[in-house]
Amino acid sequence: MENNLVIVESPAKAKTIKKFLGDDFIVKSSYGHIRDIEKKNLGIDIDNGFTPDYEIPDDKKKVVADLKEAAGKVKVVWLASDEDREGEAISWHLSEVLKLKKNSTKRIVFHEITKEAITNAIANPRDIDINLVNAQQARRVLDRLVGFKLSPLLWKKIKPALSAGRVQSVAVKLIVEREREITEFNSKSEYKVFGVFNIEGNQVKAELSKKFKTYEEAKKFVESCKDKDFSVKDITKKPGKKSPAPPFTTSTLQQEAGRKLGYSVSQTMRYAQNLYENGFITYMRTDSLNLSSLAINTIKANIAKNYGEEYLHVRKYQTKVKGAQEAHEAIRPTFVDNEKIEATKQEQRLYDLIRKRAIASQMADAKIEKTIVTISDKSNDYSFIATGETIIFDGFLKLYIESTDDDNAEETTSTLPNILIGANAETSKIEAIEKFDQPPSRYTEASLVKKMEELGIGRPSTYAPTISTIQQREYVVKESKPAKKRTVKTITLSKGKIKESTAIENYGAESNKLFPTSIGIVVTDYLTAHFDDVLDYNFTAQIEEKFDEIAMGKLKWNEMLKSFYKAFDKEVDSSLKEKETSKWERNIGNDPKTGAPIIIKIGKYGPYASIETGDKPMYASLRKNQNIESVTLEEVLDLFKLPREIGEYEGDAVTVSLGKFGPYVRNNGKFYSLAKTDDPYSITLDRAIELIEEKKEKMKNSLCKTFDEMPDMQILKGRFGPYIAYQKKNYKIPKNISPEEITLEQCKSIIEAAQEKKKK
Repeated sequence: MENNLVIVESPAKAKTIKKFLGDDFIVKSSYGHIRDIEKKNLGIDIDNGFTPDYEIPDDKKKVVADLKEAAGKVKVVWLASDEDREGEAISWHLSEVLKLKKNSTKRIVFHEITKEAITNAIANPRDIDINLVNAQQARRVLDRLVGFKLSPLLWKKIKPALSAGRVQSVAVKLIVEREREITEFNSKSEYKVFGVFNIEGNQVKAELSKKFKTYEEAKKFVESCKDKDFSVKDITKKPGKKSPAPPFTTSTLQQEAGRKLGYSVSQTMRYAQNLYENGFITYMRTDSLNLSSLAINTIKANIAKNYGEEYLHVRKYQTKVKGAQEAHEAIRPTFVDNEKIEATKQEQRLYDLIRKRAIASQMADAKIEKTIVTISDKSNDYSFIATGETIIFDGFLKLYIESTDDDNAEETTSTLPNILIGANAETSKIEAIEKFDQPPSRYTEASLVKKMEELGIGRPSTYAPTISTIQQREYVVKESKPAKKRTVKTITLSKGKIKESTAIENYGAESNKLFPTSIGIVVTDYLTAHFDDVLDYNFTAQIEEKFDEIAMGKLKWNEMLKSFYKAFDKEVDSSLKEKETSKWERNIGNDPKTGAPIIIKIGKYGPYASIETGDKPMYASLRKNQNIESVTLEEVLDLFKLPREIGEYEGDAVTVSLGKFGPYVRNNGKFYSLAKTDDPYSITLDRAIELIEEKKEKMKNSLCKTFDEMPDMQILKGRFGPYIAYQKKNYKIPKNISPEEITLEQCKSIIEAAQEKKKK
């Protein structure tokens, strides 16, 4: 009989740990949290120190019963949940629910799932850290209070079924504010001048140090270059270096995996969780940059063996994040020499990233030489500047180069040839190109995590759930948008001739960027107006710091909640007593046909446009990708083009319209739903006929039988089996009756029985 029971959160982790323990150990999983605050009510006793009312969800009752039975049969229970606050709380809940005795219960933690780490943890057990538990409870209770109190307000003031969250609402605010910056941005153009010079047989591209505001100024300068003789006036060489990035924390891993691999934040955490639970990497929720002495020594040996001693430079990184949580290591491979692991392709790619970053962090700086070449004519009025970099020693660049978030980054500097001061610079081409300044970039998931970390909003365990939640609640959408086109003017001097031209330039393409939805904007505005503290970035960061103080035992969690709740509850009461505020509305212009104003509003089913024609206004819902603040009058007028007739088929009009269940085509009194990829405003007659024929063919294949006496009765094959369709209602056929052999009398009996049952 086993004498020891080890409880972890996941079956995968249980399987890995079991490999390192003997037959005296049984390993079971709690499948995450086994209980939570009850859902039907607030679930918090505010008058009794904010005590949470915990309950075991139905889907966990069997797990709890199994763990209770197993715990009753062993001498020692080892609680081996993750080492962060969430993991500590899981161990505490297990201890409480399973009624574990203190003298036979041991808490163990480890940064990695390796044999050495597991045996070391078992040799050094500890008690449950109640300060960490209280920090988790404080976060959970505070988030429940905010959500439970604010959500009904949103239902009353904006629309039903909305919800608010403390960190989530702040994240949405960041996205809304960025969107408004972009909307208000007024793009201006100026002219950059580039020269291509032939210097001692080498082509050198340089940029003029001055930019011109107008086309006329740029043209005048280019024309003046016709008679100018250029030469190399100055060459400056500066030694420099590039240092490697530190090993990954949770947020930097999410950022780099997004940039380099295109993974969403939730994908990155899912793959990292699998890598950790299978023993390939250290714990993936951390904001520490620390590497253990053992890890540094194995990385040193790897670098010396594969690259040579000159590539080695040992570093100890200091964690800069304010209030860094828990003293784990940075994310690194458990065995740095393992290049290939038994994992999926996606997990292997993430593992490669983690491994290379960890090794590169202990590699030598790259040595570079930066060269600046100044080219000008005798007057020296303006100078062309060429910059270049030469890598003298590649160092860590041999293995790893960090990516950047900058969408609008210019080309990197190139290598310049060896040239001398005074050398003649023969003009090959001088070109003035119109360049437009760029609006701020919308957030990607990764850059939003970076911003949240900078502001101190959230912690490693909360970034991924926050970003997933705001998308699930449809306050934010992740979208890609095609590039727009604009005309760019160019003035070129080549072979002594001036050429003026225009070109079409693509700009503004968006790939997997976060856009606020109309509801996200309205909710943010309401919460900002009435609960400025809750949505204040500094206030949210201060709350996180208070959680950290609770975790360190410096602050009592009940007192922290009491000080927050007193002011918050007052604001909620004040908002509830407020008379109905005017609903969000935007006058977008007038209808050209009626002259009536067109108003955008928020209704029960979301944003819509209304042509205010008096007694009988006309309504049209905004499309999902349309934003209440940026949608144009032209786009809104398109919404009123439905229903629209697009042609004729089988002697009857084909009409496209919007209904309760979405867009559809109508023909010969029958309705045919559009596919998700079909746009009701642009669908062609050919595509509509295709949909009609598809549905007819489907109906034909599903038809089992009809009756001459009652032609409106059909026997059909459906998704859940055969049924009778009669007078727009469906009646299930019992399994003991064959749909092919069913009689009219049997059909009548089934229908009558169903109707009688409904009456009763």
